[in-house]
Amino acid sequence: MNTIRLAATAAAVASLLTVAACGSGVEAARASGETTTTVENCGRTVGVDAPPQRVVTLSPSQTELLVELGVADALVGLGQTDTSPLPPRIAAEVADVPVLSTDTPPNREVLLDAAPDFVVSPTEYEFTAEQGFASIEQLGGAGAQVYVAAGGCAERRTSASVEDLFTDIDGLGAVFDRTERAEELIAQSRARLAAVDEQTSAGPQRTVAQVYVEGNSLSVIGAGVEADIVARAGGKNVFRPDEPMFSSFFAATVGPEELAARDPEALVFAVSDDAQRDATLDYLRTTFPDMRAVRDDRLVAVPGSDLFPGTLGNVTAVEAIAAGLR
Repeated sequence: MNTIRLAATAAAVASLLTVAACGSGVEAARASGETTTTVENCGRTVGVDAPPQRVVTLSPSQTELLVELGVADALVGLGQTDTSPLPPRIAAEVADVPVLSTDTPPNREVLLDAAPDFVVSPTEYEFTAEQGFASIEQLGGAGAQVYVAAGGCAERRTSASVEDLFTDIDGLGAVFDRTERAEELIAQSRARLAAVDEQTSAGPQRTVAQVYVEGNSLSVIGAGVEADIVARAGGKNVFRPDEPMFSSFFAATVGPEELAARDPEALVFAVSDDAQRDATLDYLRTTFPDMRAVRDDRLVAVPGSDLFPGTLGNVTAVEAIAAGLR
């Protein structure tokens, strides 16, 4: 999560909630004697007769996942590249791929000019025509299929879980004919999560608040994949997904008094760089000196990119938060 995504998706969520319920399933259907791979995604059927050859990813998280699946050679454009750094090995593999945008999704003309046949995105926000982005319909008219991370589908944004990552790996593995590699990635990730489960099963379940700080503005996260990551790490969120403030969005702005009253044992917060981490730590220590989390110095910083829907970083975030809660 970053400032742009938190604010922009909040503004767009009302219109996006009209999209049909999502989920993903993969099946092979026979069409005219050929095999068409179809994936159910955000209420749409995505079908390909052959692995896509001109792919654009709209976040570094999706770039990393596709490179790990072994389809780096198909990438022809990268979006929102400055929202999080790529691991050095992944960055080296995509060093020659054109950058279409840095801080925001690419505008309509730039994306269409890249002539993709497949676009992969973390959320549906990236296709908001009112923001100047190419809509899913416009891309379809230009011959491009669109896959949105399962946890980033509009109607699932507040109920997404880490399990959605495996839906994405499975679905994209089928689309790109990399099913064996997809199975390997899923097995590796599940093994890491199982190790966390074993470590946390015998320990105390600490109360946690997941926060995002920008200046003096404080937001809390109570739903979505972000909240599920905390739960998978063994934390008990003091903000519940059934609270009215999370009825249509996974995050809500609150006053310091509200957070202080909940008095969590740990605070988890997303950051984009060291400067933001230091600024957030300063704010939390200054604003909440008597909070148990601050007194015990149980303040856990997590790269915001690891909290995006559909990223392998979800597993890394579970591991990091579990370690910070001990």
